[in-house]
Amino acid sequence: MGFMMLLRTVETLIRLCSREGRRVYFDTAAFPWTVTLEAATAEIVAELDAVLMDRAAIPAFHEVSPEQRVITDDDRWKSYVFQVFGTGIERNRRRCPRTAGLIDGIPGLRNAMFSILAPGKHIPEHRGPYNGLLRFHLPLKVPSEVNACSIDVAGERRSWSLGQSLIFDDSFPHSVRNESAEERVVLFADFERPLPPILRALNRFVLALLAWTPMIRNPIKRFEAGQL
Repeated sequence: MGFMMLLRTVETLIRLCSREGRRVYFDTAAFPWTVTLEAATAEIVAELDAVLMDRAAIPAFHEVSPEQRVITDDDRWKSYVFQVFGTGIERNRRRCPRTAGLIDGIPGLRNAMFSILAPGKHIPEHRGPYNGLLRFHLPLKVPSEVNACSIDVAGERRSWSLGQSLIFDDSFPHSVRNESAEERVVLFADFERPLPPILRALNRFVLALLAWTPMIRNPIKRFEAGQL
């Protein structure tokens, strides 16, 4: 069985056999660690503000992941990365030690970053590569015109509220619009979807294989070489 066939087979099993395999948005109360992150919002924002003082040094999302040029090819979506598929980006973690310590408390954490969306930026509909992960957003800067900045996942639209977690399955088609005149920033993290034991083991096997694909290894090498 080829890797992509394995990936899609496991995705189908997760949809069929996971208790919430077809859920789009998740109740954050089911993830107690979100309370700790929400309570630390002001501390995270303080570290974010220091990072944003040198916006020009923060890479655009497509520079981190060139495969994403189909959905973004300008510098209006920037990513200050803390972790790529389990590999920590140490210089960024050292600069934001409180944030780094907090994200380390997310069970099954794979990816983490500050996701910085400029005014007027639209990210067209796309889907994540695999449903064995769920996506977490902690809003850190939210436009005052709330409805002008939103995410749509599988036709369900949500807006962000400062310090209030949002968890969703990014393998469903989703898009983002910031039609305001203000910046939107979230602490963005991907973590292992909670699954029954056998599916959990299979999911971790697939994630281990994904971690060795060029899509994942190349950005890590570029961070380690100081190119990002």
